[in-house]
Amino acid sequence: MNFTKMQAAGNDFVLINSFEEKLGDYSNLAEKLCHRKYGIGADGILIPEKSEIGDIKMVYFNSDGSQSAMCGNGIRCFSKYIYENKLVEKKSFSVETGDGLKYIQLTVDKENVVTKVKVDMGEGTLDPKKLPVALDKNEIINEKINIKGKEYTFSTILTGVIHTVIFVDTFDNLDINGVGREIEIHPLFPEKTNVNFVKIIDKNNVEIRTWERGAGRTLACGTGSCGTVALGNYLNLLDNNVNVHTEGGVLNISMKGKRIYMEGSATTVFKGVI
Repeated sequence: MNFTKMQAAGNDFVLINSFEEKLGDYSNLAEKLCHRKYGIGADGILIPEKSEIGDIKMVYFNSDGSQSAMCGNGIRCFSKYIYENKLVEKKSFSVETGDGLKYIQLTVDKENVVTKVKVDMGEGTLDPKKLPVALDKNEIINEKINIKGKEYTFSTILTGVIHTVIFVDTFDNLDINGVGREIEIHPLFPEKTNVNFVKIIDKNNVEIRTWERGAGRTLACGTGSCGTVALGNYLNLLDNNVNVHTEGGVLNISMKGKRIYMEGSATTVFKGVI
């Protein structure tokens, strides 16, 4: 089976052309391919399929074999992959995801290599029933949660997938993995949650540390970056154009009204056969 390994802001993926390969059970495939000791190693797998409503469909499975509706860094890798492999031969196109259609705008150099990908991510929602969060509230903003004897203030938004954001003054002495995991599986979140710890540098720059549902600690999260900026903007903590400094790179997240746009690069790491 031929594959391509890609990364965007350090979030890494295995991409396989389903039009050429017989793949079988995607969940089992994801667990095997993403294992960092016995497989290729990745945060998830991305599979292109035919779409009835868009130019192409993106299917995403996390490294633990669970399927996710959307992946922000993943869709940038996916967009670069399908263009450079001529599965879609235009610079503006639509991708069907589990969160509906996403609209892509590519920046391409003179060698026809994709250098940047801008994604119209749509609007986030604060509706707790859609997130979901087990609280009888109209929105989940500045709520309290106790983890290992310490109280944290959190807000939760859906940007394709659920994201819980905790604004912090410093990352020093913060057990990101331990606290992130406890919040991910907390009973407040019936379908679990992604967790983002965010330090505000100024209104146009933040640093973020991410614990992802289904993948664990990752170097970046596109949907999490989008959710962070949308919540920060809603709380008047951030402007509508923000550079999100992840552990793996910088994403630009901008907003027009409630609509969220994500722009960043994606890189092909290597190709192989397994």
